[in-house]
Amino acid sequence: MSDYIWKKGSSTDVDERVMRFLAGDDVVLDRHLLPFDIRASQAHARGLARIGVISEAQAKAMVSSLDELAHAFSRGDFVLDQRYEDGHSAIESWLTEHLGEVGGRIHAGRSRNDQVAVALRLYLKDRLAGLGRVCAQVAEVCLQRAGREGGLPLPGHTHLQQAMPSSLGLWWGGHGEAFIDNLALAGQISDWLDACPLGTASGFGVNLPLDRDGVAEELGFARLVVNPQYAQNARGKVELRALDALAAATGDLRRLAWDLSLFASQEFGFVRIPAAFCTGSSIMPNKLNPDTVELLRSLHAGVMGARVELEGVLSLPSGYQRDLQDTKPPLIRAFERGLAGLELLPGLLSGLDWRAERMRSAIAPELHATDRANELVGEGQPFREAYRQAAAELDQLSRREPEESLRTRVSTGGCANLELDRLHRRLAGLTGPS
Repeated sequence: MSDYIWKKGSSTDVDERVMRFLAGDDVVLDRHLLPFDIRASQAHARGLARIGVISEAQAKAMVSSLDELAHAFSRGDFVLDQRYEDGHSAIESWLTEHLGEVGGRIHAGRSRNDQVAVALRLYLKDRLAGLGRVCAQVAEVCLQRAGREGGLPLPGHTHLQQAMPSSLGLWWGGHGEAFIDNLALAGQISDWLDACPLGTASGFGVNLPLDRDGVAEELGFARLVVNPQYAQNARGKVELRALDALAAATGDLRRLAWDLSLFASQEFGFVRIPAAFCTGSSIMPNKLNPDTVELLRSLHAGVMGARVELEGVLSLPSGYQRDLQDTKPPLIRAFERGLAGLELLPGLLSGLDWRAERMRSAIAPELHATDRANELVGEGQPFREAYRQAAAELDQLSRREPEESLRTRVSTGGCANLELDRLHRRLAGLTGPS
């Protein structure tokens, strides 16, 4: 590991085993944060020039050198590895190596504490935007297919028992509306954490007139985290709320994946999963397994585990504590794997092949009993009396057709009145002009 930016002189004792433990996986995790750390460092350099701590020429040299670092990192020419304690150290090391004494001026008025806090918020804004995009794509696929296949009968279930005739339109629309809500939540949480902590340093402010507002505006933040202590106390809190948005999406994904797992089984036989999302057995030549669906189903467990891990770390007093370093692994792990899985979902859903006759034939006559009870209510009977009469007439329901049941379900949102236009309008309002 290269020299440490916090060393006071050659006499500082460093136990490399201790340092390896303290650094943990920081350099690996910081590969996800480095582009955001670079952006924040460039904005900080320009801010220092505006208050005269460094010259305009020095700031320009820093910004240009950091552009080179960003390009080298994106090409793979620069690797964030065990030479560095973390991404922050790598940035300062790069600048001093390329600019000499000028590079050593970058850290004026900031601490690694606010440096990581701002990089994490920029990272979360980016990942929440990505989450919103994929939720919008999922919702669009669902609503489009609901419109095309809305009238196809599908047995409806409660308690995993057949309940009433339903439709593919209702199934698709239900999952579509869930992901519209998830899109909205991702945007709301992104707005909530859209505040810049840079310039609060180690949690106490600095004796320099930093242009915090100008730096925040350059980085695209809506506002400042004003209080330096809160900038540190918000660490972990911000990450938890971002995970809430991710968990909403992976939780709905888990339910959707469960449906597909059941519907694709031979016992149901309602749908075929595209072969591109399946694999075979190593021993059974006859098998084609819906592995993608099953691993999508388990994504939510990782997000929930990350939340529990964060909650465990955050039993802390005010101010920065080194424990907060351990909030990065669960957060980044959850977002990187969670988004990678969710991004597969639009293609998977687009390729589903439904077996309409199998779905229709699975609707048993007794599933029409609720329709019969409501018909009797329409004729003037009290519901409980109609309920008992319909139960006594189950053997008389065999002539009913599922399509008839769907046509009569006219309540708002029901099978004959899906209100897909209303859902399309809400989705369009959240995504804006295309």
